[in-house]
Parts: sequence; C-alpha cells; structure tokens
Amino acid sequence: MIPVLSRGQMRAFDAHAIQTARVPSVVLMENAGRGAADVIERELLDGHAAGRRVVVVAGAGNNGGDGFVVARHLLARGAHAEAWLAGDPAKMTADCRANHDAFAGVGGKVEGVPLGRSLHVLGDALAGADVVVDALFGTGLDREITEPLASVVRLMNEARRFGRRPRLAALDVPSGLDADSGAALGACVEADRTISFAHLKLGHVTGRGAALSGPVHVVDIGVPPSLVARESAELVEASDVRAVVRPRPIDTHKYRAGHVAIVAGSAGKVGAALLSARGALRGGAGAATIITWPDAAGALEARIPEVMVARLTSDADEAALDASIDALLAHKRAAVLGPGFGTGDAARRVSDRILASFGGAIVADADAFTMHAGAPEDFAVAGGRVVLTPHSGELGRLLGRSSEDVEADRFGAAREAAKRAGAVVLLKGAYTVIASPEGRVVVSGSGSPALATAGSGDVLSGLVGALACTLPPFEAAWCAAFLHGVSGRAWQKEHGDRGLLAGEIADGLPAVLAALLAGA
Repeated sequence: MIPVLSRGQMRAFDAHAIQTARVPSVVLMENAGRGAADVIERELLDGHAAGRRVVVVAGAGNNGGDGFVVARHLLARGAHAEAWLAGDPAKMTADCRANHDAFAGVGGKVEGVPLGRSLHVLGDALAGADVVVDALFGTGLDREITEPLASVVRLMNEARRFGRRPRLAALDVPSGLDADSGAALGACVEADRTISFAHLKLGHVTGRGAALSGPVHVVDIGVPPSLVARESAELVEASDVRAVVRPRPIDTHKYRAGHVAIVAGSAGKVGAALLSARGALRGGAGAATIITWPDAAGALEARIPEVMVARLTSDADEAALDASIDALLAHKRAAVLGPGFGTGDAARRVSDRILASFGGAIVADADAFTMHAGAPEDFAVAGGRVVLTPHSGELGRLLGRSSEDVEADRFGAAREAAKRAGAVVLLKGAYTVIASPEGRVVVSGSGSPALATAGSGDVLSGLVGALACTLPPFEAAWCAAFLHGVSGRAWQKEHGDRGLLAGEIADGLPAVLAALLAGA
C-alpha cells in the first residue's frame, strides 16, 4: 500500500531527513524541484521544454523555493522560464532566497507581483504561457487565502479556464487546498497536474481535493520513503488485493465459498435486495438468500433464479420473530442488513436481534443507519464483526451531524464512527475511506464518476458480504471497495461516464477478479 501523510507527518518526515539523516534542506528542495521539472516537461510540455514558455508564481516560503528550482531546471533545458514573486522579498525563507538567487544568477527573470495594485501585467504573462506553475503555498497552509493573494489565485485559474493555454501545475498541493481535509481554504488553485513531494497527502485522496489537484504525481526527494515513522492512511493497490483474495481451492463447494443472507427489501423496495444479492453472487459467494417480509417475498421469488427467498414471520410476538431470525440465519457466513428493509419497529427488532445473536460477519447499509441514527454504539454489541457502508449523508445521520460536516473531515468522521461503533466503517465516495476500530485507515481510489448511479451501494454491500465469508471484516471492506471501483472504471472505459446500471457493476466483477488473480 502507498503511504498517505498528514501535514504534521510530512513536517516530521522532513525534519527527520534534515536533522537525523543529515540531508540538508536545500538538497531536499533541489531534488523536489528537479523531479517536478521532469514531470512538467513530460506531462505538460509534450516531453520538450525547449522554446516553451513557463511562468512560475512563487511565494516567499519554501514552496516558492521549490518553484525557483523548477524555473531554473526548465531554463537550463531551453525553456523561456520566468518567475513572479508574490510576497515580500525580505520575508523569503533561507532556502527560498538561495534558490531565488540561483535562478537569477543563471539569467532567470524574476518579477515582483504588484500586490494591492492592478494585476494586468501578471495576467498578460500568464495568458502567454504554455505552463503556469503554482508555487505560492505548500502543505503548511492552514488558513484561508485572503486578498491580495486571493486575486493572484483567481488570475491563475482564469488563465487556465479561458485561454487556449496555459496548463496549470501545482507544487505539492494546489495553493489554498487544506493538505489534511482536501477542503478549499477560500480561493484555491484548480490544477491540471499536481506534483507531490515524497508522499501523497491526505487532501489529495478526497473527492474535492482530487478535483482541485488533477492527476497527482509523487516525486522522490532523495531520501528513502521508509523514513516515515507511520502514515495517516494507506492507498490500496491491485497487488494488495491480490495478496488477500486468493484463487479458490479445487475442492471448494458452495457453502465453503460462503452463504450470504441479504436481510433486505420491503413492499415497493425489492430492487435493493436483488442488487445486493447479485453483488454477493458475482463477488464470489456460493449462495445467497434474501430474507424479507412476507409482503415483499412474493415479488422477489423467481426474479433471480439463483437467489433463494425466505420469509420473516409476520407474528407480532417478539419471541417468535427472534426464533424466525435465528432459524433463517443458521449456517450463513455473512449477513447484509438494511437495503430497502424499512425503518419501523419490526425492522429495528430484526436489526437488534441480528447484532446481538448472529455469529458471522454483518454488513450494515442504507436503512440500518436510519434505524440506529445518533447511536453508532448500537453496533458495538456485535463484537467487531460489523462493516458499516454509509455515504456521507448516512454517516452524518449515524453520528448526529450534517453530511457537510462529514465531508469537511472524512478521515476524522470515519475514524470516530469506527471507534464508537467498534466496527469497520467504509465511507463511500470518489475516494472511499475504510477505517478500522483500532484507527487504521485505508483509502481506495479505484472508482469513477460512472458509479454515481442508483443501486451502486447495494451491489457494494453484497460484495462486502461475499468477501467477508472468507476474509476478516477490514480486509473484506477495502478489497470490496477496490474491486467495485475497478468494475465501474472498466465499464466507463468502454461506454463513457454515464448510463451505468448497478447490476452491470455486479456483472463486471467476475472479469475484474479474473484479471486480478491472473496478475493483469
């Protein structure tokens, strides 16, 4: 897995490299800037810097120093590189000053941004560039960008949006992006590419952060990545999934592969149950049974021949209902609870019974979060066997806050819910966050915009249930998130970013699994 660091951890990484490993900070800056120049030349200048026009907009801090290194290296490769300093020259850090002077010393042109006055001269320079490099602020920014620098940010964005050129490259993080949360701190650069130094940052692996960063390239800074003591999160790769999702033994039979109960569906809402069951079977479960209310069972029977349907008792007696639940869940390896199930008293009784008495893995989704709104501790009774699969609105409901609050700190919200629920939390999104009760966090970035379709989450819940038959809950969750995303991305590659039906996500899973196990 790829380490993802917070602002504080990146600061500690740099300090360790400088103070303990004895690598001078100016050397780290040189390596970072040279690596960024390589990416800019390759990705944004078609592999040829010579004759191209590059404008670096630099701050007075170390991010600005990185920008001066970029400008010097591109100048040395034949580019027409110039730098604009948006800050007080007297306040430049020592390393920024050293690289400012080095760029000027080799013939580089440095202009001062006329802060507080008309910026039309800078605007003209940006409009005529092939590439603009954002080197205003790095990962240390933790406050909103205010005037006059907010106008500089807007000018860079406007040049990118309305001109035929330039392409906009950000160094480390786009200026104005919170490196920990991915939120925009007021004005924020909208980059075509971001070059991150040494490690990914948490802000890169959020939906908003990814939209502002564009594709992120990580360049080394001349010290081993293993110097990091710990990471805030880990980005899952195909090789990580391949390491835990193994080919089936030759003597596998359907019950060894796992029988998943789908406790879902109600009158008028049977589609969610069917999609969850389809996700379970396509994801490798040997058998799936939808357990539902009598008035929904008739509509479900024979809809998918491979899925069995069982009826909960309609008896109002709680003891009879408990006995019915226990009997129907006997010999099941996993249970998916909630898709389209309803939120009334009887549904809550079923949920409480499953959490208290079922011995297998439990995947809670959809209506389960309404039934237990404001009370994530309800899931702790299951003793760590639960995977919660909410989107931000559902997690907000569970925690008693707004979806906006969850989105403002996805990592913190997922960790809090996992700790309070004693459960694995899979927070769905463009970058899906999977948190364990112990605080470990894995991020899956395999998804695509095509997955924004009704029923997508129902398929995911069934897939988690299938994998939880043979894997621990945490591994089942992050593997499922990755595979689900790859299936959506494969469909998008063939058909575009809209029109995907949820059932097609499920139907793509066997090919995704086959390619993964084959090492493709």
